[in-house]
Amino acid sequence: MKNFALLGVAGYIAPRHLKAIKETGNNLIASLDKNDSVGILDSYFPESSFFVEFERFDRYLEKLKRKENVCLDYISVCTPNYLHDSHIRMALRRGADAICEKPLVLNPWNIDALEAIEDETENKINAILQLRLHPDVIELRNKVKEEKNKTKYNIELTYIASRGNWYDVSWKGDESKSGGIVTNIGIHFFDMLIWIFGAVQENYVHLREKNKAGGYLELENARVRWFLSIDNEDLPMEVQSKSQHTFRSIVVDGREIEFSQGFTDLHTKSYVEILKGNGFSLKDTRSSIELVSVIRNKEILGKGEKHRYI
Repeated sequence: MKNFALLGVAGYIAPRHLKAIKETGNNLIASLDKNDSVGILDSYFPESSFFVEFERFDRYLEKLKRKENVCLDYISVCTPNYLHDSHIRMALRRGADAICEKPLVLNPWNIDALEAIEDETENKINAILQLRLHPDVIELRNKVKEEKNKTKYNIELTYIASRGNWYDVSWKGDESKSGGIVTNIGIHFFDMLIWIFGAVQENYVHLREKNKAGGYLELENARVRWFLSIDNEDLPMEVQSKSQHTFRSIVVDGREIEFSQGFTDLHTKSYVEILKGNGFSLKDTRSSIELVSVIRNKEILGKGEKHRYI
């Protein structure tokens, strides 16, 4: 049994981490969140110590180590995006490995600094890149490898995850904290595409607004038209008529790749691999973080094929 602490336990994604810690047979020693609406802990770790102040949380972990000789093995980071870098550093300096939600950091240069701290502490940083563990995504990657096409695949990526008025009020609506929608909702899909189809060769941005963005990517083995949105009005009518709020679509050479199912256990699968020493590293995250950083700052041009929603 490994000992865990968790930062950001009141957040949206934290229950998936709590479930993963529980289902892999491990223990949550302590958790932290400035919001005290954390009744979710009763379903997983009611005996876990909870803190709303970082200083007391940090002091508690220190006391456990010095007075009770309790080893902290992992710290899971589920805090807002802009805090990931700092909280990962705290985990490593506490002598624990870090498990961090996407995006690991907002800027490529943050990775360089974390690599240095990882070397100094000899602790490991593990990124949650759960789409790489999705069976349908793995099947597509294997298919691409086997086919060895001489021509590039034509890809259309559409991801619409409608959000209410709360979004703009929260940290997610502040691009300096979230990285904007390209980072906040897009980075997993960009990582997946690069993982399957190879490195970025060309990158054009056609649309970049607060609630939607789109563009064109040329990868080693694919031409990608992409569109991301949190605007409910962008949802297809058939999706809106069913009162659904999310639409995911990847079309490869005119064929829809269905992967709307199979997401529920991917965090647990991620933890299983991390505990076996097979977690995704800083190196694994670099390409997608570099890409979204460029997209956030790139001039909008008309070059490249446009997505049909633009």
